[in-house]
Amino acid sequence: MDLLQQIVARAKANKQRIVLPEALEERTLTAADKVLADDIADIILIGNPADIEALAEKLKLTHINKATIIDPENNPRSEEYATLLAELRKKKGMTIEQARELVKNPLYLGCMIIKTEGADGQISGALSTTGDTLRPALQIIKCAPGITCVSGGMLLISKQKQYGEDGVLVVGDVAVTPMPDAEQLSQIAVCTAQTAKSVAGFQDPRVAMLSFSTKGSAKHEVVDKVVEATRLAKEKAPELKIDGELQADAALVPSVGEKKAPGSDIAGHANVLVFPNLEVGNIGYKLVQRLGDAIAIGPILQGIARPVNDLSRGCSVDDIYYMVAITACQAMDAKK
Repeated sequence: MDLLQQIVARAKANKQRIVLPEALEERTLTAADKVLADDIADIILIGNPADIEALAEKLKLTHINKATIIDPENNPRSEEYATLLAELRKKKGMTIEQARELVKNPLYLGCMIIKTEGADGQISGALSTTGDTLRPALQIIKCAPGITCVSGGMLLISKQKQYGEDGVLVVGDVAVTPMPDAEQLSQIAVCTAQTAKSVAGFQDPRVAMLSFSTKGSAKHEVVDKVVEATRLAKEKAPELKIDGELQADAALVPSVGEKKAPGSDIAGHANVLVFPNLEVGNIGYKLVQRLGDAIAIGPILQGIARPVNDLSRGCSVDDIYYMVAITACQAMDAKK
């Protein structure tokens, strides 16, 4: 069973309630039908029921009747949600009138459903920008305790089975925070290790904090940041297996790790890689994907109190299908 099949199996074994606020987008509705057919999650669709039914008929979808459909223009809980949203945002000057309009926005409505424990996670992005996806999540659901920055994790599946966990690596940040400081980088490390456990199913995440230096081989303020981030991450999660700063080869190749970082439990054996900034992370994973023929799954948003994930607007039906399963696995972990 490959990693994606394992993720689907875990989701199926403990079904979560996932909101799809872009229900009138054809790929999204088709993926929802497939999720419902395979009994992977309980799906909440946001949109006009008649329009959803008509689109399902046009696409010849046969399982959409298993979904819960919430009409944002005719929602009996609208006033309750508006009152709560106005309260959550009152320090920012939000009025009840503004809140009433926002809870008709499917992205905001989905987050309100999660906030009031009517759902466990949300996925959007087939039609919406990353900013539009993140904004209501951060305003309503907010960050997880002890976390102040959101980041993006990525699953990299390589044919080189000797690296990571049988060829699987979890890396971050590849999507959100351009220039994290040491505190933010330490949070990214903790969150990426958590993704490795909840989504990739790693029993033993081994985190390498990457740099162009290994254990003082180079001197620079950006190296100092990685060293400090490693120290802070150890304080935040004393149980976490983490080491840095390490170059990528020292993190992944046992013979190199032994030479460059003797005595390190992580060097040569890392299965989680934390990039020093977004530029490195985004370029790095795309090079591995294109030149190394690795499969890249994500980004998976990390650090939000309940999972809210962002899709590429060029996503496929399968991308959405598997992101439902990934979000469900995150939701299970968030409840612990």
